[in-house]
Amino acid sequence: MYDFCKIDDLTSEQIREHQEALISGAVARAARSPFYKARLAEAGIRAEDVTTLDDFRRVPFLTKEEMRRWMPYGFLAVDRGDVVRMHYSSGTTGIATAVYHTAGDVRRWSECVARGMIRVGVTREDVFQNMMGYGLFTGGLGFHYAAEMVGCMTIPASAGNTVRQIHLMQTFGTTVLHILPSYALRIAAHCREQGIDPANDLKLRIVFVGGEPHTDNVRQRIEDELGVKVYNNYGLSEMCGPGVAMECAAQNGLHLREDQYLVEIINPDTLEPAGPGEMGEMVLTSLAREAMPLLRYRTRDLTHFVEGACPCGNQHRRIARILGRSDDMLIVKGCNIYPMQIERVLLNIAQVGSNYVIVLESTEDVDDMTVKVELAAGVFYDDLREVEVLRKHLAQALKSEILVTPKVEILPHNALPAGEGKAQRVIDNRVKIEDQP
Repeated sequence: MYDFCKIDDLTSEQIREHQEALISGAVARAARSPFYKARLAEAGIRAEDVTTLDDFRRVPFLTKEEMRRWMPYGFLAVDRGDVVRMHYSSGTTGIATAVYHTAGDVRRWSECVARGMIRVGVTREDVFQNMMGYGLFTGGLGFHYAAEMVGCMTIPASAGNTVRQIHLMQTFGTTVLHILPSYALRIAAHCREQGIDPANDLKLRIVFVGGEPHTDNVRQRIEDELGVKVYNNYGLSEMCGPGVAMECAAQNGLHLREDQYLVEIINPDTLEPAGPGEMGEMVLTSLAREAMPLLRYRTRDLTHFVEGACPCGNQHRRIARILGRSDDMLIVKGCNIYPMQIERVLLNIAQVGSNYVIVLESTEDVDDMTVKVELAAGVFYDDLREVEVLRKHLAQALKSEILVTPKVEILPHNALPAGEGKAQRVIDNRVKIEDQP
């Protein structure tokens, strides 16, 4: 029924042959854009000379900073009349960047997501409720088009308005969700507050999460509290959006769409390939995109290839869930710390809720870290000594993980702001060099 799923049956050898057959064309399409016309000429690279993946390693890496400098049309490789859609990145780490799509680009992107949905059992009998934002953010439309391609009845709920979201699920028998992991936990908490048991009062069975790095502990909480199976998906605006890699039913790594993306993992300091199973920065190349081909784009996302065969039989390589971003690393008192390390510790402790924030400040030229965390729903401490015992336990557990002893503040449940968009986990109030008089 779905011919586009046949590509998942390729062997590892066939996947490599497929990539080598596309790589020269990918370079040639990129060379039509102003940026790559100059970049490839400067590097002395002609598309016709790139016939193998080894040849392709001569192409220089691309950074986000270069993309920003060449906005808005420096990477456009087709006539504007051939562009049917533009998305705009959030710009949370800097100046936003535009990404363009032809009709063929949109179709291939939708197929990538649809393949992942079908792989875990989504069918045309499902009711799909999309709780991701629509518009310039890619997450909403990426899954919307894919769900319609599968044949689901699709509810374009978009983000926010928790009461309405639950009403829609109850009224229309929603079985599949696409949602931010932090918002999934907020939905679960609201259900508890309203006396709704998701496992028995709703028809949910599958949840796709993405848009935020998260730990296995978060996944487990969502599964337990909503009574569903939760599947991670990975994407970024520069490579269309969701669907670059998605989990299968084995939930042991995300299968890359290697027919559409050439994937490398490098040491972010040396820029050399990472070793087998070694954590590094993911680098992506679009193999078939028409409007805006990108070659060797440094995503800043940290992951590693998952070794061995997957029980599902799909031989497209897998990556581990994203640890964080190389540019999100916090340096506190000389130690390299990723917010995901802190989340992993917090969510291993039953008395702790899912909402937390890390606050960094400078005191007399010394960095201070404070971790503010809520108690779990239903946990109350009348005795302040019990709170102090938990606080000390958390501080020690965090020190064991990050090698720095943070201050820990324990707050009542729902004391921290509960946003319905991406969760803000880090507030950095430290004085920066450029801010000093």
